[in-house]
Amino acid sequence: MDWIISDELGLTVGHLVGWGAAGAMIIGGIAPYIPQYRQIKKTQDAEGFSLYVCLTLLIANTLRILFWFGKRYEIPLLLQSIVMNVTMFIMIHLCVNVRKKNQIIRARERIFTAQPDETARWLGQQSGVTGGEKPRRFYDMDRKYFWAWTDFQSYVDCMLVFSVLGAAITYLLIEVSPFVEFIGFLAVFTEAMLGAPQIIKNHQNKSTEGMSVSMVIMWTCGDVFKTAYYVIREAPTQFWVCGSLQVTLDIVILLQVWWFRHNTAAARRLRRGD
Repeated sequence: MDWIISDELGLTVGHLVGWGAAGAMIIGGIAPYIPQYRQIKKTQDAEGFSLYVCLTLLIANTLRILFWFGKRYEIPLLLQSIVMNVTMFIMIHLCVNVRKKNQIIRARERIFTAQPDETARWLGQQSGVTGGEKPRRFYDMDRKYFWAWTDFQSYVDCMLVFSVLGAAITYLLIEVSPFVEFIGFLAVFTEAMLGAPQIIKNHQNKSTEGMSVSMVIMWTCGDVFKTAYYVIREAPTQFWVCGSLQVTLDIVILLQVWWFRHNTAAARRLRRGD
């Protein structure tokens, strides 16, 4: 009788641990962005945070969602991707609003798709005519301003275009196994390169001012946990290999925090007016 109770108890505890791990996978991924969000909100300064981090995660998680349709993996990982995409749009919305407020001189609007009235002015200048019928919308794909647009809707539009194109291609090639595997690899490799935009940003600034160190520490802890989860749950090989790469980049960013510590302290004093 005792061993039956023990068996049942062990099964129950195992279920609880599994559910807890799954919940941590779904929600834990967004935790590192809470301190960064609060820091930007408090200081009203988004210059230290690279929006390419958001782009990287949006692409990676969109590809991971598409990968699920070709090769089913655990539902918690799918839900994690959906939750992360929502979180990234929240971060982008905050950064765009903060940067708009901080403009001393109103700069030219940079948007993914031109507004009809702006297009009309442009066409009028080219033809020497003002007015006329409403022109069609066109894409403003100046590489210099890609992912540096001045309105939130542009980021949503860009990801919608990417998602629709990706979904269409995946639908056509869903039965092609090498393509599906490539989508999975591309998804986790893109996510593994998450730290690269922040590394570049820190290197350009020669400082980590404006970047939340708490965010990076939580990145590292989360990525270690995530990689271990992939190995234990026998997720596709692409997941744990790229998870290991992600941990390596996290460590590089933490080394930058130490390397640029004097410049960061000076930049913080300058911002405070000391």
